[in-house]
Amino acid sequence: MENIQRETVQEKMNQWENEVNVVSIPTAQAWLEQIDSTNEKEQIIASKIYGLLARDRFKQHYRFDPMVKNWMALGFEMNQNNYILLKLSALEQLEKMKSSIFSLPLTSLRETDQSSARKKASSQLNDIAEKEMQSLKEAYGILHNMQNRSLHDAATEFSYDIQTMIEIVEQGIEDYTELLEASEEYLKSASGSFYSPEQVKRIKNTISRITALKQQWKTLMEQTKTFSAQEQKPLQELERMIGLENIKSRVHRLFHYLQYQKLRKEKGYQLNDERSLHIVLTGNPGTGKTMLARLLAKIYNQLGLLQRDDVLEADRSQLVGGYVGQTEEKTMNLVKEAVGGVLFIDEAYSLKRDGMSGNDFGQTAVDTLVSAMTSGEYAGTFAVILAGYPEEMRQFLKANPGLRSRFPESNHIHLPNYSLDELKQIAEKVALDNDFVLSTEAQKELEKRIEKEQVDESFGNARTVKDIVMDSIFQKGAKIGGNSSSNMDDFALLTAEDMKDPSIEEQTKDQTSPLEQLDVLIGLDEVKQEMKKLASFIQVQAKRRQAGYRAVPIQLHTVFSGPPGTGKTTVASLYAGILKEMGFLKRGHLIVSGRSDLVAEYTGQTAIKTRKKIREALGGVLFIDEAYALAAPGQADFGREALDTLVEEMTKQDENLVVILSGYPGPMDQLFNANPGLQSRFKKSFYFPGFNVADLANITINYSHNYGYYFEKESEILLKEIYEYMDTSGNARFAEDMAEEIFQQQAYRIADSMELNTEQLQLLTKEDIQAAYHYKQSE
Repeated sequence: MENIQRETVQEKMNQWENEVNVVSIPTAQAWLEQIDSTNEKEQIIASKIYGLLARDRFKQHYRFDPMVKNWMALGFEMNQNNYILLKLSALEQLEKMKSSIFSLPLTSLRETDQSSARKKASSQLNDIAEKEMQSLKEAYGILHNMQNRSLHDAATEFSYDIQTMIEIVEQGIEDYTELLEASEEYLKSASGSFYSPEQVKRIKNTISRITALKQQWKTLMEQTKTFSAQEQKPLQELERMIGLENIKSRVHRLFHYLQYQKLRKEKGYQLNDERSLHIVLTGNPGTGKTMLARLLAKIYNQLGLLQRDDVLEADRSQLVGGYVGQTEEKTMNLVKEAVGGVLFIDEAYSLKRDGMSGNDFGQTAVDTLVSAMTSGEYAGTFAVILAGYPEEMRQFLKANPGLRSRFPESNHIHLPNYSLDELKQIAEKVALDNDFVLSTEAQKELEKRIEKEQVDESFGNARTVKDIVMDSIFQKGAKIGGNSSSNMDDFALLTAEDMKDPSIEEQTKDQTSPLEQLDVLIGLDEVKQEMKKLASFIQVQAKRRQAGYRAVPIQLHTVFSGPPGTGKTTVASLYAGILKEMGFLKRGHLIVSGRSDLVAEYTGQTAIKTRKKIREALGGVLFIDEAYALAAPGQADFGREALDTLVEEMTKQDENLVVILSGYPGPMDQLFNANPGLQSRFKKSFYFPGFNVADLANITINYSHNYGYYFEKESEILLKEIYEYMDTSGNARFAEDMAEEIFQQQAYRIADSMELNTEQLQLLTKEDIQAAYHYKQSE
């Protein structure tokens, strides 16, 4: 480690020593990787890093788990005099003492027992006394070692009452010595049915004293900080959450205001318009809405505003019934159950659905809920927290004025998506909670997986990250299985290999690349060449960017023009796959749409409908067929609204969305003339000409081969000849339809045969082609 960096690390470590969790595990791991293990000074630094990691880990759960012990062992290897580790080791000794002494159950001894039973009980008590005395003497030695600074500091920090512990241990040694002697005397005196009543009495009295002493020890141990982690207050719980800085500030302000409001009441001041306890939480999945609802319930309860801190979670299915009267009953049952606590309704906007029919009772549930919140015996006895996506919740409240008035804007809390750094911290915490750490390479792989998942608002944030980590643990466990291993990495380290997405690896295994699939398409030579040229350009720009050179902006939105059936949709799908393979798209799927998928019948609905379709395409390609229909005259102004929304979303989504506009060349030109804003975003154009006769014949032949059919050589020649006379319009769909008609004609020809061999089932003859030709001509 270089001198300058060593000084920086040392400075940060000094701060870390005084404050828990100042340095993250990845940062500490990065420091350790740069340590020169042959350098004595750097060994001391490494030992301190391990010590601080072990300390922070211990203070998370207050237990010496395998990870804490491993870091302690690694730290002691570097420096036996590391004070942090010595203090932890002393604390571990004290912790062991809690359960290692006064732990063995005492066998009862009764005078009414048979002589053999009394003798057996005395023998057992003798063994117990010997074992307990050994443990007590070891504990006595540790407790008397008070000149050991680390032991003294550990005891002080965690509230161990050393003096009382010594007194109890001394008394324990005395009592167990008495029990040992009494049990030995009894065994010596016992002969046949004869025994010493004095020794039985002595044993029973000693057992009674030890039992009381054991209870005294248990009570004393319960008073130490590490015996059980004390329940945190709601605000402390919130502070421990990763990120959410604005939310923490808002909740703190709300808490202090409610405290103030409570204090004013106690002093006799009145407030006619008290602040509502009802809250609206908006945010995408996994941003902490449910967690925050539970914390708010605890805050309300702590301040005495609600009797309980319970949160009753519900959704549409628990509120809405299927017939008249059932919805009111279901909603009121939930209200009654929530009294004294919080009723949390997730995806509340689902109570008001688009195109809601007369027999949908979502609005009835809303009305019943509002009534219970504002009047009658339930008003003020419970709080309602509504949660859902931001835009959907805004529309939902807008459509329900009675509900909106009960949730003032100041009670609307938006939980933003977590940043990439925050998501990585959450992943590290999930791993640590399960006694795992992430390697440096695993963290890089995690970042890739997170970025691939971050496509649209359906991304699960903390929930998705937790699933990734737990899946990685599963992958590791499935690989190692029951194989015995002494390597701790097999049980506590997640590697890059563990972190890889197994589903992607499975999908890509033995799969032909999109460029190879493009190459085997029949015809389309110019389109293939242009597509390959674009792919090469994308690839080179990516390499230039990696090399640190300035990359040329890449125009990915394209126009596919040409008549129907010329392969535009097929090539669009391959284009999406190419962009995914090169890292430009996260999903690489294709969404095919037309005017009816984007344009609504009523004012204000088109933009919503268009955005919904765009949302489906995020991370992939949106293919709009016959796009010119959006600017067709006589179609009111809704098509233009769809185009405007499309342009707006293309700018907003940037590289997360690629759009292909498709249609006939002439009308497509008119589309761009009608909307100049489109022209600047679609600079790349591909023309798909109609297929020639030879290509169409090959399409029919290949389509047949895909289903296990084959043509005689004369049949292929005939097929090409008849295509010269037929009106094919260069359409590949025609060629595929022709193949299916030939299949049917072949089936009709051979259906009456008694026995069919393999060749008859597969062979397509001139007769089948002629029959198909005549049928097509007669249509």
